[in-house]
Parts: sequence; C-alpha cells; structure tokens
Amino acid sequence: MRIIAGTARGRRIFSVSKNLPVKPISDRMKQSLFDILRPRITGAKLLDLFAGTGNVSLEALSRGALKAVMVEKEPACIKNIHRNLVHLGFAERATVLRGDVLKPLDWLLAYSDNDGYDIIFMGPPYRDINNKMLSFSEPSLKNVADARLLAPNGILVIQTHKTEVFTIPPGYEVFRTEKYGDTLVRFIRATKSAPQE
Repeated sequence: MRIIAGTARGRRIFSVSKNLPVKPISDRMKQSLFDILRPRITGAKLLDLFAGTGNVSLEALSRGALKAVMVEKEPACIKNIHRNLVHLGFAERATVLRGDVLKPLDWLLAYSDNDGYDIIFMGPPYRDINNKMLSFSEPSLKNVADARLLAPNGILVIQTHKTEVFTIPPGYEVFRTEKYGDTLVRFIRATKSAPQE
C-alpha cells in the first residue's frame, strides 16, 4: 500500500498481519473515492471508523485534510496506525482512539470541536476470522446518527459487501453508490428536512 497523491505521494503505508480480519481498501477503490471527495478534502475534519491500517485517513491527510480522528478496536492495528503517522509525518494532525463502533459514539463529538465531521468514512469488516459474514453497517450507522457526528453538509461514506442489506437511519439518504467487484461504496448525507445543530 502507498499514498496515491498529495504531500506524501508514493510513500509506503505499513500493513498489519494477514491473520487479522482487516481488508485494506484497494488502490483502485481509494483512487476513485478520493476523486469523488476531492472538492471536500482540503481543510476537512475526517472521522475514520473501523480504521484498520488507517489507509483512508493517511491519504486524506496527505491531500490536505485538517485533521483525522481514527477509531479502531484492535490493539495491533492501533500500534500500526501510530507507526504510519510517525513515518509519514502526520502525527500532529491525527488522533487515534481505541473504541467499539458498535457501542454508543457520543464521546466522539468532542474530538471534532463539537462541530461534527465533514467526512465520515466507515469500512466495517465483512467477515470474522472464521469467514462468517458480519452485519455491522446498520448498527454502526445508527450509532453515528444518534450521536449527531456528521457536520451540516457533511457526507458519510460506507464500504460494504454487495450482499449486505441494511436500513439507512431516518433523516439520512444515499445520494451516490459505486460498485467495485464484490464491494459497494455508498455516499450518505442528511436529508433536507433533517434537523441540523
């Protein structure tokens, strides 16, 4: 894995053991994602849930994001993210937190200066270590919505397996979907009628 563009273009991103249920975003998918997000990246506050290797946050920081807050449950992944942040010189613009995205997320609002996040990226694992399919998207989206983590005019991007079926929380809508092999990437925003704070 490498940074595709920005100040750290071409530099290596360290990965984690293949024994962990972490599937880093492919370069093709990452390039497409950031082509879509390009107008929003500079100066953005990014929240990266199920951060894994930190690949998405590291790319965003290279491309001019103001800050990235990464949430990950696995200690080995957290250690690797810190290694990448130091390696790439982004440590001062990032916060790495150990947390379970399947539990209430109200505590994360403070890390956005209580303004919410301009971009929220979620890449829930598709399968566990025994290859059992997981269904983390719906409860994770609900927790984000309940905690009001998305800034006004912000967007949430969720990467899921194409067969996973889930309900979008009330007050939010999918406005774009991209398909990459067995993966769907949905772009979500608050509906016009949803209350903003």
